[in-house]
Amino acid sequence: MTEKSNLFKCHKISEGKTSGEVLFSKDGICFYLIDPESGVVIERNHSLFGKSIANKILVFPNGTGSSVVQADGMYQLKMHNMGPKAMIVENADTTLVASSIIMEIPLVDKVDSNFNENVKNKDILEVNATEGKIKLVQKGE
Repeated sequence: MTEKSNLFKCHKISEGKTSGEVLFSKDGICFYLIDPESGVVIERNHSLFGKSIANKILVFPNGTGSSVVQADGMYQLKMHNMGPKAMIVENADTTLVASSIIMEIPLVDKVDSNFNENVKNKDILEVNATEGKIKLVQKGE
């Protein structure tokens, strides 16, 4: 792994720094359709159905659902310590932005274009939203 292939620039939305295992979703996320006690996606026909987002670096295209269900879903996950450690999103909407800031979950967008070809599920990332940097720390299994 070269230095260039494991460092990515991004745009800070909600500050913070954390590290953890990455989990990609090809579908938008409705946090209300995630079981708050387990972090498991319960939305049928979702690419992450049956998988837990708890303590993951969640990579997804966008948030879905109304502002009330999005904010409440994130709040319930946070209260049960089952929310994501950080989020990397393609299209940030106002509700996702506001909820991330209030819940103190690092959120970034506008990630370098080579991110998706170099990072895969189960890789370990360090997300430094405050400085606009993502580092691929370790390749997954």
